[in-house]
Amino acid sequence: MKSYLAAAVQMTSVPDLHKNLAQAEELIDLAVRQGAELVGLPENFAFMGEESDKLAQAAHIAQETEKFLSTMAQRYQVTLLGGGFPIPTDSGKVYNTALLVNPSGQELSRYYKVHLFDVNVPDGNTYRESTTVMAGTKLPDVCVTENLGNIGLSVCYDVRFPEIYRHMSDKGAHILFVPAAFTAFTGKDHWQILLQARAIENTCYVIAPAQTGINYNRRQTHGHAMIIDPWGMILADAGDKIGVAIAEINPQRLEQVRRQMPSLQHRIFN
Repeated sequence: MKSYLAAAVQMTSVPDLHKNLAQAEELIDLAVRQGAELVGLPENFAFMGEESDKLAQAAHIAQETEKFLSTMAQRYQVTLLGGGFPIPTDSGKVYNTALLVNPSGQELSRYYKVHLFDVNVPDGNTYRESTTVMAGTKLPDVCVTENLGNIGLSVCYDVRFPEIYRHMSDKGAHILFVPAAFTAFTGKDHWQILLQARAIENTCYVIAPAQTGINYNRRQTHGHAMIIDPWGMILADAGDKIGVAIAEINPQRLEQVRRQMPSLQHRIFN
């Protein structure tokens, strides 16, 4: 593992696949021009709209999005995370899928979101992700890369379930991806502190691409894509505008924190 720059992309995705992919490419280009070698796109980066519309277009979205991720990774010579897009299943529902590809456009890791967002938010909005999404049944793998470290994947609501991240740290993760479309209401209170907690308790870098602004109808997302170091320090925060958060991933910093705070070695209960 070497020192390198990573980018957490922040988008305002809408119910239009091609507009979203065009926006994503602009932001990948921006990140690469600033030196990023690992780039993460947020949950729902390819399509963010009504669940029924997503379901109706799922096969097309899946095909175009996988092709897009492979093409972009090769074109810009980066390792690229697509942080969440629908892939149809035999059940008629979709998997909310995170896909990591290398600079050759080849798949490194694939994760189907396990925890589905079925919540009555106090702002009056109700979310039932399980009406159209099938939950994954497997804990995420940790992808071992030669130069970028060991990378674990999760998606959005997963961040409230620390056991999934402890599993990844047990498997040797250095970097935890948390691509999200966090609601504005919950995000203002919980987003940053949850990300910092996952970084601190696992002594890992956290890279959290995000959705921001009004995506469709009353759906408003929190923003604040960020990168956090293993001590819990916020290295970069994209605020509430479309853009990128870029910061250094430094193996010496990782080793220093783990040496100074060896909590993973002190665990009693597994």
